[in-house]
Amino acid sequence: MSFTIDTFQQNGFDIVALKDNKNGAQVEIIPSHGAMLHAFRIQHKGQSLNLIDNFDSKEAYQEQFATTFKGVKLSPFACRIPDKQYEWRDQSYTISKSVLPDHAIHGLLYDAAFSVAEQTATAEGASLLLNYDYKAEDAGYPFHYNCRVRYTLLPDHQLEIKTTLSSHEATPIPVMDGWHPYFTTGVPVDELELQCSATWLVEFDERLVPNGNLEPCEEFLQPMLLEGVMLDNSFLLSFDEPGPACSLYDRKQGITIDFYPEDTYPVLQVYIPPHRRSIAIENLSGVPDAFNNGMGLYQLERDEPRTFGTRIQVRLA
Repeated sequence: MSFTIDTFQQNGFDIVALKDNKNGAQVEIIPSHGAMLHAFRIQHKGQSLNLIDNFDSKEAYQEQFATTFKGVKLSPFACRIPDKQYEWRDQSYTISKSVLPDHAIHGLLYDAAFSVAEQTATAEGASLLLNYDYKAEDAGYPFHYNCRVRYTLLPDHQLEIKTTLSSHEATPIPVMDGWHPYFTTGVPVDELELQCSATWLVEFDERLVPNGNLEPCEEFLQPMLLEGVMLDNSFLLSFDEPGPACSLYDRKQGITIDFYPEDTYPVLQVYIPPHRRSIAIENLSGVPDAFNNGMGLYQLERDEPRTFGTRIQVRLA
């Protein structure tokens, strides 16, 4: 069969691998750690190359996770909520769970143990469906909802990721969706180029929280070398033109990573960490602090699920 699914243990992790036996591509997911994307391996110039900056062991995960959130599901909000506080339907809430003292950050499911709901491998692709039922454990988000994440490996080095949120509450609840992968081609970020279809940036204050303003940005409409470039920004994507909304180029190795978010993910958060060995390219349904500023906030109704989707394709020269 062209596509297969395998499960194995490695370095303390229980991993599910989606495999394309035709071209050697392999996507690895760790369900028990926030539905984590652990690897997107390709065969390049006779060697296996992982395009995902991951945790190479359980010990590294425990040491580094709180400062990186590499590869995990961000739900029911992404990025920061300052002072951990927001208002919803004339009531104030304070999030309890957070790794930061002064912000709630990256939701409540980033370390959740998702269960495997379905595995399917055919001649057309391999798919893994993960499920987590949030039961209002945090007093700051006392809303029962369900989160399902489907990873699908397709031909031609394509990975599709879809998240479906369903509410179990009688009244609407606030949700924002995203995820947090870091990408690498094995070279410093300074040797890569970035291009994205965005002409506006969300302006942040000193706490990295939107201040209500937008600023024009056309620098990345054409490929831009990232040498010396500092990024921790929210780009507002345009879907007017066909083609990828974002592309990451490694010219020397002949590798391009294209991103095709659906319009449910109109925000692209891009972050280059200080070590500059990888770059976070995050598809988001809204901007940081959406629970307060409302930019991209969804009102999730009972029996009206919302699905958020994106697709990544790797091109090799």
